[in-house]
Amino acid sequence: MATAVSRLLGRPVWYELMTTDTAAAEMFYKNVVGWTSAPFEGSPTPYTVFKRGGQVQVAGLMSRPAGMNMPPFWAMYVGVPKLEDAVTQIKRLGGGELSPVIDVPTVGRMQMMKDPQGAAFYIIQPSSNEERPETAPEVGEASWHELMTTDAPAAMKFYSQIFQWQPSETMDMGPLGKYYMFNRPHGMIGGMMNKPPAMAQVPPHWMIYFRVPDINAAVERVKKNGGNILNGPMEVPGGDWVVNAMDPQGAAFSLHTKKAQ
Repeated sequence: MATAVSRLLGRPVWYELMTTDTAAAEMFYKNVVGWTSAPFEGSPTPYTVFKRGGQVQVAGLMSRPAGMNMPPFWAMYVGVPKLEDAVTQIKRLGGGELSPVIDVPTVGRMQMMKDPQGAAFYIIQPSSNEERPETAPEVGEASWHELMTTDAPAAMKFYSQIFQWQPSETMDMGPLGKYYMFNRPHGMIGGMMNKPPAMAQVPPHWMIYFRVPDINAAVERVKKNGGNILNGPMEVPGGDWVVNAMDPQGAAFSLHTKKAQ
């Protein structure tokens, strides 16, 4: 895969699990995804960093803040050059704020936002200009970003305007409706679809997929470590395999295996 020139705007740069039992969640994901972990010393509250092979930091783990009326969940952080400008544009296009601005020295300024349909995400203005080259996801990294929503075409228009994501292929999934995919400069990074009737009570949300070497082995690790399989494993167009799961604390996540070459 050729390396593309990175642009900060619209680049998913971090993933974070807010949960009710950080020690249990830390052990679960280390066993299931194969991450290692270490405390982040720069945080005012306990914060754990997950790393893939090569000691590359990929995600964080923290206790769900007191008063946050949400089940445990995975959140994504998307890069913006200037936080205030992005907040203004998000609100102008029908989104809103879910948190005050959070300033973490040496990391950046960030804020939790919501899109017009209610799905939560973070924007972040990093404190450093240093960026890893933007390439195809490695094993252990987030490899797909999937929005389950109530109006996928409207959501695609919103995110395209906010983050300059590029709408690409649309797949007709029959009774489930259409699946709208989108690209960054280095390739396709996610999709959006309307929630099926079975998910009517579930609020719109982003689902994060993490890449693993073998989907079937990963499914067994999910079960062995107290998680639940929600859907799959299933083959997707192109030959990759995915599975949707839930960790023991109730946070939904997904796993993805590349087609064997």
